[in-house]
Amino acid sequence: FFFREKEIAVVGGGDSAMEEATFLTKFASKVYLIHRRDEFRASKIMQRRAFDNAKIEVIWNSEVAELKGQGQLSGVVLRDLVTRDTRELALDGLFIAIGNDPRTHLIHGKLDLTSQGTIAVDGRSSRTSVPGIFAAGDVIDPTYRQAVTAAASGTVAALDAEHYLATLDDVFPTLVDAATTASPEEKP
Repeated sequence: FFFREKEIAVVGGGDSAMEEATFLTKFASKVYLIHRRDEFRASKIMQRRAFDNAKIEVIWNSEVAELKGQGQLSGVVLRDLVTRDTRELALDGLFIAIGNDPRTHLIHGKLDLTSQGTIAVDGRSSRTSVPGIFAAGDVIDPTYRQAVTAAASGTVAALDAEHYLATLDDVFPTLVDAATTASPEEKP
């Protein structure tokens, strides 16, 4: 592993940053957890895991102002957001774990949302509260938010949409079906 017995940093303050920092302590000699505020957004259990790990050092109220090194990272310049002072921190690796929030605000009031702000779907399907609209990926998954789970839910959505469209064929024949059954004079 590239960072075995090296000093590295994780930028972020949410669950993904806590998880990343805690995981990296299995390899690194030291993990700095750099956060721009004076408290974390992460769940209490995730914070506790980070605080209890002797290899993790938290740097509060700071942001990465500059990367140092020629072709390879040798450190960062940190800016204290309270005092505006800067300082250099030698590092062998830097991980950005600032997370992201799914952009569900666009459908607010149009589709049902969960208490966590994700799009509500029907059980293990991708069906939403509006017939014919399907959701997949991070907008329905408040827990895992991984490419592989997003791809899997995308497959579910495609299959659900295909099934939905097939039920519509019983009511509305498709243009392709109409074109193939029409007489030569009727074809476009």
